[in-house]
Amino acid sequence: MARQTIDAPGPKKRVLFICSRNSARSQMAEALLRNKYGDRYEVASAGVMPGRLDPLAVKVMQEKGIDISMNRPKSVDEFIRPGTEFEHVVTVCDEAAQECPFIPAVHQVHKPFSDPARFYGTDDERIANMRSLRDQISNWIDDFFR
Repeated sequence: MARQTIDAPGPKKRVLFICSRNSARSQMAEALLRNKYGDRYEVASAGVMPGRLDPLAVKVMQEKGIDISMNRPKSVDEFIRPGTEFEHVVTVCDEAAQECPFIPAVHQVHKPFSDPARFYGTDDERIANMRSLRDQISNWIDDFFR
């Protein structure tokens, strides 16, 4: 009887999401990819000029059972180290694509999403826009990383 072997899974592919302040878009993308496909991807996020975590992003992610409340905005400088390479570096806003220093990656991807800092209106309107943004990012992650 022939012996069957099962290949062990390879190392996880490294992904870095970058936006201007690492306050909402890249934080949500990081959490969503980790939640959905964390068995295949090691994921992080950073900002060109880190700000503060957006409370609306925290709220809409909690609605999906994902807690990002303890995340901290990080600088892209934390990820620029000799020998560090990513499978994918994804800029999720135009500002980051223009201002981010080069970070080695097999694939450089630019997928801009709306800026939550520009969500105006009532609290209900702003939270609806943030939910829509979260869902757009989630759908893109399914399409791109599945």
